[in-house]
Amino acid sequence: MRRLFALMVVSCLLALGSYDVSFSQDTVRIQTMDGVNKTLVINDGDTITLPAEEPEVEPEVEPEATLVPEVEEEVELSFHQVVKQKFIEGGAEFMAIVLFCLIMGLALAIERIIYLNLATTNTEKLLGEIENAMSAGGVDAAKEICRNTKGPVASIFYQGLDRSGEGIDVVEKSIVSYGSVQMGLLERGMSWISLFISLAPMLGFMGTVIGMIGAFDAIEAAGDISPSLVAGGIKVALLTTVFGLIVAMILQVFYNYLVAKIDSLVNSMEDASISLIDILVKAGNSK
Repeated sequence: MRRLFALMVVSCLLALGSYDVSFSQDTVRIQTMDGVNKTLVINDGDTITLPAEEPEVEPEVEPEATLVPEVEEEVELSFHQVVKQKFIEGGAEFMAIVLFCLIMGLALAIERIIYLNLATTNTEKLLGEIENAMSAGGVDAAKEICRNTKGPVASIFYQGLDRSGEGIDVVEKSIVSYGSVQMGLLERGMSWISLFISLAPMLGFMGTVIGMIGAFDAIEAAGDISPSLVAGGIKVALLTTVFGLIVAMILQVFYNYLVAKIDSLVNSMEDASISLIDILVKAGNSK
């Protein structure tokens, strides 16, 4: 009996132990179906399907945009626009006076150029016509040719022919005297051009001095030396000087051209006057 009872107890214990093990195994076992849903098996075939975990999606890393520095488009200004801008920046006080010098100087120079070009005469042709006229019709015919010809040379010839009856010495003195008058007419206005040539840079330098004085006044008022305080005054000072020098150089070119033109006309008048006297001497000897 005791052995039978002991066997029964052992059998019960073994049965209970196997049940616990199977239960624990059934409870813990998890099946994966198709790699998507997870199934939990409990108590001999009872299953619970768990929702599939969504796979973690790695965020797409956008490539860093290459930063392109913004480049400001530089607008190219024409020469006229640059000059206008700098003229305004230079200040109206002295720049207007410098501009007045340029306008007046150019006006006088252009007037002189036109006058001198009109005063140019073909002296060789004129002398030939006078010589032919004196041979054909005498002094009066030669004077008529000079009267109808424009230019200082023809005027000098007319004065010499008008006094041809008083002798060669009187004719020579008359030509020299009236030649001086014609030279004065040729050089008329040249002194004003020379004045504007000298005045333009002087006004520019005066603007420079006044601009520097303004810059030092700004430093004194602020009690500190700062580039922003003196830059404006110095810029105005330099601009007035630059424009004054430019005006002087432009007018100087015209002035030198006019001087050379006047010298050429004077030399032509002197040579032609000598030739006229020779013609008169030849005509007097032939009588």
